Amino acid sequence: MKTLPEVAEVPTQTPARTEFPAPKYRRILGADRSQLLYWSTIVILALLVLAPVVPTLYQSVMDRPLYEEGGLFTTENFTRLFTEGGFGQVALNTLMFAVLTTVMTLLIAVPMAIVVVRTNIPGRKFFGTAMQWPFFISSLILGFGWITMYGPAGFASVQVKRVLGFLPWDLYTIPGMAITEAVALAPIAYVFCANALRNSDASLEGAAQTVGAGPFRILWSVIIPMLRPPMVYSSVLVFSMSIETLSIPLLYGQPVGITVFATFLYKNGLQSIDPDYGILGAASVIILLVTILLVAVQAKLLKDAKRFVSVRGKATRPRLLDLGWIKWLSVAFISVYVVIGALVPILGLVMRSFTKVFTPLQNPLQSLTMGNYQRIFEFPVYLASIRNSLIVAGVGAVLVSVLAVVAVVVAKRSTFRYRKVIEYLALAPQAMPGLIIGIGLFWAFSFLPFNMGSFVQGTIWAIIIGFGLRALPSAFGSISPAVMQIGEELDNAARVNGADWMRMFIRVLAKLLTPAFVAAMVLTFVVMMKEYSPAIFLGSADTNIIGTTMLELWVQGNTGSVAALATIQIAITAAFVGIAGLLMKGKKDA
Repeated sequence: MKTLPEVAEVPTQTPARTEFPAPKYRRILGADRSQLLYWSTIVILALLVLAPVVPTLYQSVMDRPLYEEGGLFTTENFTRLFTEGGFGQVALNTLMFAVLTTVMTLLIAVPMAIVVVRTNIPGRKFFGTAMQWPFFISSLILGFGWITMYGPAGFASVQVKRVLGFLPWDLYTIPGMAITEAVALAPIAYVFCANALRNSDASLEGAAQTVGAGPFRILWSVIIPMLRPPMVYSSVLVFSMSIETLSIPLLYGQPVGITVFATFLYKNGLQSIDPDYGILGAASVIILLVTILLVAVQAKLLKDAKRFVSVRGKATRPRLLDLGWIKWLSVAFISVYVVIGALVPILGLVMRSFTKVFTPLQNPLQSLTMGNYQRIFEFPVYLASIRNSLIVAGVGAVLVSVLAVVAVVVAKRSTFRYRKVIEYLALAPQAMPGLIIGIGLFWAFSFLPFNMGSFVQGTIWAIIIGFGLRALPSAFGSISPAVMQIGEELDNAARVNGADWMRMFIRVLAKLLTPAFVAAMVLTFVVMMKEYSPAIFLGSADTNIIGTTMLELWVQGNTGSVAALATIQIAITAAFVGIAGLLMKGKKDA
C-alpha cells in the first residue's frame, strides 16, 4: 500500500493591517471640545432661566429695593400683599378670567379641530388654515380691533344699537375680556388637537363602525376621549397664558376698575410714582408659583398618557365622517369665528388707520386720510419703534434658534450626564409670565456688581434677552421632532469613521436640521414680533418697540396712530411669513 509523500507545511503570512492613527481634535484649554459645548449650553440656559427668577424671589423677602444697601430679610411683603390693596379681589378676578378664557377656548378649538380633520365639511383645507390666522397677530392688536368694531362706540356696536335699541354685549366685563382672549388663544389649542387627530390610527373608528356606531357615537365615544392629552395640555397652557396676559385686561379692565394679576403688576410697578418693590416681588412670586403648579398638574394628569396611544405600525388613513346637514352648521360656526372674531376686527383696525373718524354715523370714504401714517413716519420715536421691533425679532430669531438647535441636539443625541437638565431648562420659561421675566431681568441687571447692569438695562440687548427667553420653549419644541426623526445610525456611522461628537453634529445633524432650523426662525420671529410685555420694564424711551408704543398712544387717545402701527406690524408679519413659506415650499421637513 503506497502512502502519500508528506508535504512540508508552509507557514501562511497574513498581510499586516495598517493602523491609522485616530484623528486628533482640537482641545480648548485642555478640555474636550464636545464637553465644553455641553457645559457651555447648560451654563447659558441656567443663567437665562435663573436671571429673572432669583432676583424676584430675593426681592419678595427684602424690606427695600435690591439696589439699596442695608436690606433686611422679611415676610412682611406677603402679609401686606394679602391684607392691603384688595389683592383678594384681584385673585378672584384673575381666576374668573382664566377659567372663562380656558372654557371658551376649548369650546371653540376642539369642535373645530374635529370637524376640520375628521369630517367631510366643504373647504376643509381653507378652514384649517384660516383657524390659525389669529396666531400671527398679538392679542394686543386683536384687542384694539375688537374695541374699534365691538366697543361701546365701535362701528358694529353703533349699527346694532341703532337697529335693536340696545347693545347685547359689553366688552368691558370679565366675560368680554375672556371671549376676546379666547379668540386669540384658540389657534394654539386647535393645533394641538388637530395634530393629535391627524396622527391617530383610524382602526378604532373602523371597529366602532363594524358594531353599528354612527358618526356622532364615534365622535363621542372614540374621537373625543382620544383628545384628552392635547386638551389637558392646551387647557393648562391657555390657563397660564390667561393669568399672565396684560393686553386685554389693560384695554378692557382698567377703564372700569377690573384688576387682574398682570394689571396689578403693571399699575404697582410701571405706573406708580413710588413703586412698592416688596409687594411687587411678592405678587410676582405668587404668579410664578401658580404657573409652576399648573405645569406640575399637567404632568400629573398626563402621567398615564400612553393608554391614549393609537398610532401603531400599521396605521390606516382616517375615513372622513359624514355629519349630514349638520356639516353646514359646522361651516357656519367656523365662519363666525374666522370672520366675526378675527377678520372683521382686523379689517376695521386697518380701515381706522386710513380714516380721521371711523363711525357708521359718517361715511368712512368721506374721511379718508394718510395722516395717521404720516404721523408715524414723521416722528422719529415712532419710526424707531418699528426699526427696534425688526432688530429684536430678526436678531433674536437667529440667536434663539441657534441656541435651541444646540440644546435639542445635546439633550436628545449626546451622552452628557445632565442632558435632561438642559431639556428642563429650555422648557422652563413656558412657566414664566412675560411680566415676571421683565421685572426679574430689570432687578437682575440692577443687582449686577460694578454697575455692569447699566450697560444692558434699557438697551436693545435687554429686550432681545427678555423676548428670547419667552420664545425659547417654542423654538425648542419646534426643533425637537425633527431631531427625533433622524436615525441614530447616522451618528454611529460618523463616530465609527473617527468623528468626535462635535464633528458629527456639524457635518451630519446640522445639515439635516437646516429646514427645521429655518422653520424655528420663522416661528421665533413671529413670537418675538408679537411680544411686548417684558419690554415694558426692560425698554427705555430710545428702545421702544411697536407694542409699547401702541400702548402709549392708546393711553394718549391717539387711536388713529395706534391703528396705523398695528397695521404696519400685521403687514410685516404677513410679508415675512409669506416669503418664508415660498422659500420653504416643498421642504416637508420644515
